Amino acid sequence: MKQDLYKSIKNKELILGVVSNLKKGIESAAHKIEIRPVTVQDEFKYQVTSYVDSKVFHDNMDANALISYLENLLGIFFRQGVFFTSSADYQILYSKKMKEKILKKPPSKFLTQPTHNRVKRYLIPEGEPCDFMVYLGVMDASGKVFKKRYDKFRQLNKYLEFVSDSLKALDLSHKIRIVDFGCGKAYLTFALYYYLVTTLKLDVEIVGLDLKADVIEFCNETANALNYKGLIFKKGDIRTYNQSERVDMVVSLHACDTATDAALVKAVEWGAGVIFAVPCCQHELFKQIDHPAMMPLLKHGVVKDKLVTLVTDTLRATALESRGYEVQLLEFIDLAHTPKNILIRAYKSQGTDATQEKALETYKAFKREWHVEPAIEALIEKSNNKL
Repeated sequence: MKQDLYKSIKNKELILGVVSNLKKGIESAAHKIEIRPVTVQDEFKYQVTSYVDSKVFHDNMDANALISYLENLLGIFFRQGVFFTSSADYQILYSKKMKEKILKKPPSKFLTQPTHNRVKRYLIPEGEPCDFMVYLGVMDASGKVFKKRYDKFRQLNKYLEFVSDSLKALDLSHKIRIVDFGCGKAYLTFALYYYLVTTLKLDVEIVGLDLKADVIEFCNETANALNYKGLIFKKGDIRTYNQSERVDMVVSLHACDTATDAALVKAVEWGAGVIFAVPCCQHELFKQIDHPAMMPLLKHGVVKDKLVTLVTDTLRATALESRGYEVQLLEFIDLAHTPKNILIRAYKSQGTDATQEKALETYKAFKREWHVEPAIEALIEKSNNKL
């Protein structure tokens, strides 16, 4: 009867499979596994979804690989498998003594055409080699994403989704100049260049800036190896860096504490059309903040830290609005695996003076309410754009 199931798998008849009931005393990363048909680059596959704690991992297999996988899974790690095919339903059970029992019933589900990976269709897709991801060890030469790097792969694509949405705010008919403050090892910088240049065929120049000389050396070596001619990296400080030419986009991801404010001010000075900032370590207002009605929230350090983060980023957003930017605070999947996952995305808008004045009044009132003097204000005053 199991051979009938395997024949259905080979005939592309499997609609859904669920493997569960992990054997006691068995160490396995996954606690449940689901199997569905998918089409990847016009090729029929079975997608195997493994549930590991709160995370989900995916792998695509052909019929023979799936059958071999099930043979090494059922009765060894798991005691139950339920499989719905277009010809029959199968339930495979194992007793405590590992005696196998197979039940076969009439089909209860109807087969539909498999679609492209229903879990996610990424801007940089799985299964297609991407030069910088191969070079940096995120995927192998065939385009298969390494399981241990899948979070990185997903995060890079999430970032590019935000970038893709923002391009409508830029004039793409001329060279796009981008400055990335605090680029670090520049996974996101390389992803940005690849998407804009290789995928969208845009004329782009990106400068990555960081304080660590060894990091800059590594990034430049990588850019040269990949022949990314419009991407260069420089050692320098956000606060003192100057750019004589027009800047269209400013990126600052995980710049610590008030370095984020410095990056935002530079972007305002340059009149950048798009700003991306994922702040980190918002400590500046921790000792300043004071609000009698909020004392229950300020009493406990861990809660106060979260509250300070929200107040700090709200002040930053409102300050940008007062300078003529349309601002969004979005949830961002953090690359450092910390709770700091707010993305500030700002577009240079054509807002009226009245709109900016209203934002300015809101900023001042909010600041007074919390009894704080944030760095974003001091830095904007220093740049002669007084609040």
